[in-house]
Amino acid sequence: MSQEDQARSEHVDVLIVGAGLSGIGAACHLQERCPEKSYAILESREAIGGTWDLFRYPGIRSDSDMYTLGYSFRPWREEKSIADGSTILEYIRDTAGERGVEANIRFGHRVLGAEWSSAEARWTVRAERDGEPVELTCDFLYGCTGYYRYDEGYSPQFPGIESFAGEVVHPQHWPEDLEYEGKRVLVVGSGATAVTLVPALAERAAHVTMLQRSPAYILSLPSRDKIANAMRRWLPEKTAYALARWKNVLTTTLTYQVARRAPKFARKVIRSGVERQLPEGYDVDRHFNPSYDPWDQRLCLVPGGDLFRSLRKGDASVVTDGIETFTERGVRLTSGEELEADVVITATGLNLLLLGGMSLVIDGEPVDVSKTVAYKGMMLSGIPNAAIAIGYTNASWTLKCDLVAEYVCRLLQHMDAHGYRVATPRAPDPALPTEPFIDLKSGYVLRSIEQLPKQGAARPWRLHQNYAKDVRLLKRGPVDDEMDFSAGPAQPGPAEPKRDTPEPDLALAR
Repeated sequence: MSQEDQARSEHVDVLIVGAGLSGIGAACHLQERCPEKSYAILESREAIGGTWDLFRYPGIRSDSDMYTLGYSFRPWREEKSIADGSTILEYIRDTAGERGVEANIRFGHRVLGAEWSSAEARWTVRAERDGEPVELTCDFLYGCTGYYRYDEGYSPQFPGIESFAGEVVHPQHWPEDLEYEGKRVLVVGSGATAVTLVPALAERAAHVTMLQRSPAYILSLPSRDKIANAMRRWLPEKTAYALARWKNVLTTTLTYQVARRAPKFARKVIRSGVERQLPEGYDVDRHFNPSYDPWDQRLCLVPGGDLFRSLRKGDASVVTDGIETFTERGVRLTSGEELEADVVITATGLNLLLLGGMSLVIDGEPVDVSKTVAYKGMMLSGIPNAAIAIGYTNASWTLKCDLVAEYVCRLLQHMDAHGYRVATPRAPDPALPTEPFIDLKSGYVLRSIEQLPKQGAARPWRLHQNYAKDVRLLKRGPVDDEMDFSAGPAQPGPAEPKRDTPEPDLALAR
């Protein structure tokens, strides 16, 4: 780098990538727990909010309650616990504004790659702004980009789709001027996006048909949490929020554990709940009884049973069949039936993309992330001074991201207290068995599972998907287990990395 480039280069202690739900939360935790640390947030888009700013389709809402999807440090104050997208976006923006985070966000900065130099004990991060290269250096790299690709969703190659005379839209890129009032709308898909879209579109469309190749599990829950709202009226705000949060954590954990340990019982309970909300004689087993076990894929949530209400009213319908081909007027199914439509919505899922697609290089050697093993679900073996915020697949995203942020702050404090500049998760024994990073069998996961890191069979390499266990591991457990520390090149002494001796931890025994 030339002297002129060096003069323009900026250095921060911590560089956060992404200004969505997890990125704003990470910055707030860092400011509170490590106020002496300088930081910046690079955001590829021109707005705060990530997912909740990107997705604009009708009816978009949370698929988790806001007492757990909200931040641990900022109570959720709205009446509805299953909130719409605009309210969630406002919550994120208000949090950033109240905490003064916005001043540290660099919008329109798309991160391309990061290179670690052991000689300098720092990352050099390459980004692009309006087509021009931008470069920053940092001591610690913190990826808060989520795990899906922002610029395009997943769209299968449907045969004959070019012959369709109507409009085809993917929910990830919803056009503001899409007109569907009084029209026949066909929603292709059966996941969370599809079950959200159908009742919202049915309010204005002539009719909405949800076409699914196979059913998904659907749970109906009240949009308002009566117990949480009652606690808010009688208890101090922070106490009520903490109690509501733990109530919902324990309820979700119990539901998940029952489903995994007694899948036949869970299937029966879910099916019974669906059957009660559908017209008598409805073919529940064909349209709402999946072939897989509960939680092999994430359960879909419908607040207040709005999807079933649309089906009862006749504003919407469900068809379970395969697509043979698109036609000029709609879709011809494998059964031979033709579904006519004016607008087709392809709610067919996401494309996974870790770290927003940025490349990693360590001392000139490119890193293959798929060859690494996840450390506590938030760092990667052999990669120094870097963390990623990945939320739960069986609970609220923010529950895990809050814990990751607290752990990162604890790690930085530990490093400062001992004079360390480098912390690297020690790669586990390659002879030990590994498993996929995400254990869901959803299509979007299976399509990209080979690109993701692995997880091990025991802590700290095991991804628990259990908030209570992760509280013990990330919030209260040691920060130096299976970790190599180094004072860095500027410190005198031997070049070999220092290894802390972990304190005995009987509570976290394997």
